[in-house]
Amino acid sequence: MKKTFVKMEKFFKVFGPGVITGAADDDPSGIATYTQTGAKFGYGQLWTVIAMLPLMTAIQEACARIGAVTGHGLAAVIKTNYSKKILYSAVLLVLVANTINIGADIGALAAAAQLLIPINFVILALGFTALILVLEIFASYQVYSRVLMWLASSLLAYPLTVFIIHQPWQTVITATVLPHVEFNFEFFFIITGVLGTTISPYMFFWQASQEVEEEKALRLTSRYGKPKLGKTFIRNLRLDNFLGMVFSEFATWSMIVVAATVLHQNGITNVASAADAAKALEPLVQTFPYSGFLAKLIFAVGIIGLGLLGIPVLAGSAAYALTEAFNMKEGLNRKLKEAHGFYGVITIATLVGLVINFVGIDPIKALVFTAVFNGVAAVPLIFAIGRIARNRKIMGDYRSGWLSNIVVWITFLVMLASAVAMFYTLARG
Repeated sequence: MKKTFVKMEKFFKVFGPGVITGAADDDPSGIATYTQTGAKFGYGQLWTVIAMLPLMTAIQEACARIGAVTGHGLAAVIKTNYSKKILYSAVLLVLVANTINIGADIGALAAAAQLLIPINFVILALGFTALILVLEIFASYQVYSRVLMWLASSLLAYPLTVFIIHQPWQTVITATVLPHVEFNFEFFFIITGVLGTTISPYMFFWQASQEVEEEKALRLTSRYGKPKLGKTFIRNLRLDNFLGMVFSEFATWSMIVVAATVLHQNGITNVASAADAAKALEPLVQTFPYSGFLAKLIFAVGIIGLGLLGIPVLAGSAAYALTEAFNMKEGLNRKLKEAHGFYGVITIATLVGLVINFVGIDPIKALVFTAVFNGVAAVPLIFAIGRIARNRKIMGDYRSGWLSNIVVWITFLVMLASAVAMFYTLARG
């Protein structure tokens, strides 16, 4: 019994940046996009989950390895080894993508909270923004993220719903393993959003920088800034990354199946509000009194928990990118007085995101648009990551092997093809 407990303790100690990144990947933008996917196309895009798992695992492992081996975040590595034009383009992409995403997520938090309490949208948006900034600037992110991971466990409502309602399992399994493609703008718009909210620019910068933070916490960095790595660290890094991505994609699959069964098959093909999205969870609690309210409660807690987890990741990754590019002190392990620029970027990005909510855009539609924007912005960033991870001068003995290299470049081609197909079908009307 004692040996089993020790083994379990060692296993859970592996959980780190990869698991947190995987959880943050299913942020409100992800939930809205996957729910819209299932509602609009039924089981038609389930196959993307199986297709995306190796792609997102490979690209996130490459980012984690870059951070761990170099001891620097992604922006710092690009700055050292490539031209300023490439550096500034990469930083600009992640800043714009993250700021839009932050705005959409804040709007989603307020809209979800309105399902439970009749308070003005503006007041809720301002309140959530203030709460996020206070916690991110003044609280330990390690403690903060652990608390929110428990709130994020409300995501389990989707897998539970999958297995308590009748499913056409043969259709579901077939749709999961056999690709289905429709040659129209709407299909490619949503599929670009699915790819973009799963393989997102902010995840690239965040995981690389968090591996550096992990090394500092474990005192693996020498006086000269060069990490002292061993095979165990790299093995744990890969296991942590794989577990995070599997958890993320299982949640994605469950959301699409639930939306397809509960919404699409009942004629709801457009998710226009948070209340529409919450309907997907009603079968989970239909035997209880006030089942409609309980479904809204579970949905709202999930959106709020994941939003409060995801927005600091978005703002933090933007801050890492900008401060690394301009040699400013950075890191969530630093106090406010030690890293004014870093926390300044977090504050400005969050406040600009807040302002986006007052230009008349529906929060749920904004989430899907954000996912599509991320899908387009990720393309040039994956190209740069692929080159860095394979570069012996930068990565030494830990450069990408042939399998990792192939999958990263397949990821680049898939993301590029999806974006091109979307714009092509738009141009063709």
